Amino acid sequence: MSEVTISPDTQMQEIESSLSGARRALFQKYHVGGCSSCGFQPTDTLKQVCENHNLLDVEEVISWLHESHVLDKKMQISPEEVHNAMNNGIALKLLDVRPAEDRQFASVEGAIAMDREKAQEIMDTWDKDSPLVMMCHHGISSMDAAAYFIGHGFTNVKSMTGGIDGWAQTVDTNVPRY
Repeated sequence: MSEVTISPDTQMQEIESSLSGARRALFQKYHVGGCSSCGFQPTDTLKQVCENHNLLDVEEVISWLHESHVLDKKMQISPEEVHNAMNNGIALKLLDVRPAEDRQFASVEGAIAMDREKAQEIMDTWDKDSPLVMMCHHGISSMDAAAYFIGHGFTNVKSMTGGIDGWAQTVDTNVPRY
C-alpha cells in the first residue's frame, strides 16, 4: 500500500488504497461514504465528493485525511507486541470482533469473543482506561471497532495489525490461516 499525494483531482479509489482508513475518517467527521445517501463512486475525485457533500473545503478534507492516517497508525499494535504484553502479565483484554463462524476456524487463547451484548457490557461496565486490543481477520474491522470505542470515551484502545492472520504468521504458526 503506497501512499499517494492527495490533491483535489485524486480519485477516491486512489485515496482509499493509499490510506486504508480514509472511508472511516470521511464518515466520522463529514458523514461521507458510509451509506447510500452519502456515498461516492471509486472514480469520483475528491473535489467532486466535496462539492456533492455540502461544499466541503477540499484542503480541510485533505488535511483531515492525513491527520486521521497518523491517528490510525498510533492506534495499531503488532501481534508480537500483543503476545509479549500477554506473556509479561500486562492486563490487556484481547477482543475478537470476528463473526462467530470465523472464530470456529482459528482463535487466540485468552481472546474474548465480542458480539453486540459483550460490546454493550464493555460500554456500560468496563473502566474507560482499560487496555483493549481489537482483533479481526486481517486488521481492518478491528480498526473500525477500535475507533468506535475511542469515540465512546475509551482511552487505551488498539487494533492488532494483520489480525489473526498476522498472529498465525508471526506469533503462533499452529493457528490455522483461512
